[in-house]
Amino acid sequence: MDYLRHTGKRLFGLSGFARNCAGLAAVEFALIVPLMLLFYLGSVEATNMLTANRRVTAVAYTAADLTAQAATISNADMTDIFSASSAILSPFPTGPLSVRITSVVANASGSPRVAWSDGFQIAPRTVNSTVTLPAGLVTPGTSVVMTEVTYGYSSPVSSVVTETLTFTETAYLKPRRAVTITRTN
Repeated sequence: MDYLRHTGKRLFGLSGFARNCAGLAAVEFALIVPLMLLFYLGSVEATNMLTANRRVTAVAYTAADLTAQAATISNADMTDIFSASSAILSPFPTGPLSVRITSVVANASGSPRVAWSDGFQIAPRTVNSTVTLPAGLVTPGTSVVMTEVTYGYSSPVSSVVTETLTFTETAYLKPRRAVTITRTN
């Protein structure tokens, strides 16, 4: 009854109900909050996916660059290259990461063949197998370092988003100190 005396509004009846705005903001807030949280969490997840994709690209080009700087590569060098390039992926887990580094040499007829290959969590390519490269990348007697990176990204909120996205990147760089990079043990 005090409410009626102070405001002059009736609490009962359709006309009173339509004019009464008490609690309207709370109801609107309760309806909008789930949508706002969904947009916020979605934008965080989209940012994480973009960051992971960019880091996969950085891993590919870093591994190719470190390899292309050498004239000869040993097993210890390959271990260091794989460690350094996979560290770029941090804070994402390296479990779903695979890196394959291949030296491709064009023979006298210009056909690109695998000179040597090493893999991190993936099988290396077979020596002397043919490789398809972009047109004009190698000429007879030249070589290129080809790095293939694959990463299976799964959401940190995997109970909601259960699908794994696969990011791939291939980098090609010419050796800097020699025509072809020699692989030693």
